[in-house]
Amino acid sequence: MIPSFDIRGNLPAGIHWATRKDLEVRFGWTPHRQKLLGGIRALILALQKAGCASVYIDGSFVTGKEVPGDFDACWSVVGVDVDLIDPVLFEFDNERAAQKAKYFGDIFPAELPEGISGKTFLEFFQTDKVTGERKGIIGIRLRRKRQ
Repeated sequence: MIPSFDIRGNLPAGIHWATRKDLEVRFGWTPHRQKLLGGIRALILALQKAGCASVYIDGSFVTGKEVPGDFDACWSVVGVDVDLIDPVLFEFDNERAAQKAKYFGDIFPAELPEGISGKTFLEFFQTDKVTGERKGIIGIRLRRKRQ
């Protein structure tokens, strides 16, 4: 279950694992958010085809903001077949215009360092840009763990 927002309007610190359905129910309450969810669905399908194990959703999309500009996401590169990754996921020029056109969000490899902070995107996304405090993100497992 996805927890309630904290006093700052963020999810509590940490990775909150959810299903795609949980994400849709919790964050898809407006037509604009439904459009962004369409991009997230397409992203998930593309990542699954390449063998990606998990994707993390961040940005104003996972807050109470009624009209988020887009979503931010990062995906784990571990075990991914790079030959099967959608090439647009490696296009970072022009403020990621190709990613936004196709998926409606900004998308990065989770283990890649963010340029200014030096933190991996997975760590960077868990930091409030205004306060510097830890905040929460949504994690979605794209394949089952081996037993």
